[in-house]
Amino acid sequence: MTFAGIKIGHSTDHEHHTGCTVFLCPERTVASVDVRGPAPGSREAALLAPDKPIEYVNAVVFSGGSAFGLATADGAMRYLAEKGIGHFTPIRPIPIVPAAIVYDLFLGGGEHLPGAEMGYAACLDAAQQADGAELPQGNVGAGAGVTVGKWAGFQTMMKGGFGLAQETIGEVEIAAAAVVNAVGDILAPDGSVLAGARSPAGQWLATQDPYRRFADRPPAGDDLALGTNTTLVLVATNAPLNKIGCNRLSQRAHDALAIAIRPAHTTHDGDTVFALATGRVEPAPFDLLANVAVEVVAEAIRNAVRHASSVAGVPGLAG
Repeated sequence: MTFAGIKIGHSTDHEHHTGCTVFLCPERTVASVDVRGPAPGSREAALLAPDKPIEYVNAVVFSGGSAFGLATADGAMRYLAEKGIGHFTPIRPIPIVPAAIVYDLFLGGGEHLPGAEMGYAACLDAAQQADGAELPQGNVGAGAGVTVGKWAGFQTMMKGGFGLAQETIGEVEIAAAAVVNAVGDILAPDGSVLAGARSPAGQWLATQDPYRRFADRPPAGDDLALGTNTTLVLVATNAPLNKIGCNRLSQRAHDALAIAIRPAHTTHDGDTVFALATGRVEPAPFDLLANVAVEVVAEAIRNAVRHASSVAGVPGLAG
């Protein structure tokens, strides 16, 4: 997978079920973001708004560890600074590294959190990536400790993960990566449940409660807690887009969350989509890019659970 010229690296703590994922961007990669979940955790998101003048980013970081995990971006900044990469200023280049996090403290107990060292290690992993190499999915990087199907309580959840998908039309590539830590169920293309809340007998609870009802307020104990779920997406194309175009692409990509996750964008989620354009080929019609982006993002979300392995008693589709 070429992923529109962006290199992807992971640092994974398999023992404590957490980690981070870094997307190293080629020079002059344009980026924007659309945050729709009401419980997000992010860094430099405001900078990516279409009315802000800085267009280019040097890397994007996805991390576990909740807000603690934003420290992984410090490691990515150090890696880029060592190479003299960043936004020009009169004194020194400043690496532009937006970041977003998921809450993955349940499986590891929150005792070992991703930090700057893991962000740096993920950059090294990305830099060593061979062009066209097969990229890992499932319980890697920021997908190491994530879960899905928590709308009926933590006892019903299944393993989420990190997923990828890509489509090529002529020379144009549209690729997506997703870290899936949803309160909702993940749906197959036919609308059936692929992974999600299950009864003790292994049946999908959505068949008993198609509205997937959960408490309006975060209760105590083992029920839902506000802000403990988020799906992070990065969609990229090698076609040129300006910052407004990237923002529109990030908006359209949210359609895929509504297609592949039920429910999405809830009070308990921080759903966030970044859109990047590396501009390596000739322009393509925007609506074509957006229509394909919806398909590849939905497939990346599904691949995240298809490749997720069982951890600490939480079942995964990969066994």
